[in-house]
Amino acid sequence: MITIAALLVSWFVFTGLVRLLKVAVGTAIKIAAVLFIIQIFFGIGPETIWERLMQFSSQIFQTGK
Repeated sequence: MITIAALLVSWFVFTGLVRLLKVAVGTAIKIAAVLFIIQIFFGIGPETIWERLMQFSSQIFQTGK
């Protein structure tokens, strides 16, 4: 009985992790596509995007204090 319950719990955890991985990979592909489009059409490189993200995050943390 315990073995069957353990197998069921393992199966639910496994399927949940597979679904989570699918969502994460899908989101990563969408973000990469958006960044690629920004780079191609607007000429904004990864360094510029990274600098803006760092500025934005520092502003958020400074206003949160």
